[in-house]
Amino acid sequence: MPRETAYLCLRSGSPTPLREVDRYASRRGLDLRDTALARRLVGTEVRRRGTLRAVLAAFVHSKPKADLATLLRLGIAQLLFLDRVPDHAAISETVRCVTDHLGLGKGRTANAVLRSVQRAVLPGASGDPTRDVIGRDLRFEFPVFRDAEEHPHLWAEDALSLPSALHKRWTQRVGREEANRLATLALEEPPLSLRIRSERPREEVRAALGAEGVASTNGRHPRFLLVAPEDASGALASPLFHHGELTVQGEHAFGAAQMLGEVDGLRVLDLCAAPGGKTAAVLESGPQSLVACDLSPHRLQRIRTGFQRLGLEIPALVATDQARGLGSGARFDAVLVDAPCSNTGVLAQRPGAKWRHGPQGQRALVELQRGLLHSASEHVEPGGVLVHSTCSLESEENEQQVRRFLEEHAGWTLEEELRSAPAAFGAGGPADGGYAARLRAPLS
Repeated sequence: MPRETAYLCLRSGSPTPLREVDRYASRRGLDLRDTALARRLVGTEVRRRGTLRAVLAAFVHSKPKADLATLLRLGIAQLLFLDRVPDHAAISETVRCVTDHLGLGKGRTANAVLRSVQRAVLPGASGDPTRDVIGRDLRFEFPVFRDAEEHPHLWAEDALSLPSALHKRWTQRVGREEANRLATLALEEPPLSLRIRSERPREEVRAALGAEGVASTNGRHPRFLLVAPEDASGALASPLFHHGELTVQGEHAFGAAQMLGEVDGLRVLDLCAAPGGKTAAVLESGPQSLVACDLSPHRLQRIRTGFQRLGLEIPALVATDQARGLGSGARFDAVLVDAPCSNTGVLAQRPGAKWRHGPQGQRALVELQRGLLHSASEHVEPGGVLVHSTCSLESEENEQQVRRFLEEHAGWTLEEELRSAPAAFGAGGPADGGYAARLRAPLS
């Protein structure tokens, strides 16, 4: 049942199949354990899709149709990446699922392919990047991935599951080693990043979590803790989280909200507010008023729910496209634009984003951001602050976007920039990456 649920989520047509798991699991009556397995299967398929495609291509004579290919990738994912699923169970349950959905003939094909993969996987790394499974102490008995030296970007798509075009962009900007590091980080579920909202010392909060059976480590920022993925559910079920002493937030996201500066007594606009993490951080700083906008009324409701848990006064919520619903006369001392973006700084958290990345979509995002910045600037008081924030690593969404804004808006100045790249759990994070810039409006 978990495998069928995972298959249905992946074939649902949703661009974010991980978000579909709970809904499909509820429909099919899965318990918590089976729901967790379904989520792990979907997450592994999305994170490792490039590798799974390459392995599948090496073991089939002709490209299978989409339904069979999806089920075969799920089976291979279990053989390579899910330790708690024995090989015989991974094969038999996948074959049963294929047979139930696609017929006995396709079930026999699935059995033959998966058993061939099983026989070809050997323990221990070989040092050959065309054979080694990244992040696992496993190798294939013959080359499966393309050559890393001759075709580094195609190898990255195979072995690191990062689209070759994105790997090429990163390599040109930060070098191959850093591009590979970032891609490797996105292969695993990230740690849960928690911000401490109370005044209690961090070590005291860590001890309280530990008493609940949840181990944590210090983040780089003194008010942040990181929790390993396997302990995340325990942290979210803890009294500290339930009572609002902890909240889920990345260090970069918090830093972007802080870029507004001192907002005590100011009128603040958050133009792309949902789900509300940055909004909460701003509101905690004591603005005179805060208006939170988002295009989706449903997403705005998430702000209301989250603020109730945190014990924060719910701000004025406005469902609007850009700032059109505010009226031309609305003016604010500080405006935050947490713009829709490619999410390339948070691929570990949103693994499906890398498969949606492409030139056409990138151009559309850049133009959307440009429109949001222009719209936001019209609501900033003279001498006020405008912050442009993304969770992207792409320069055209970040530095280039800000440079173009300054060229098109006379008198505005750039005061500060914040750039973050995600770091490993053992290095203390941050778990998220991105960009933020504080811009100052002219006095007249």
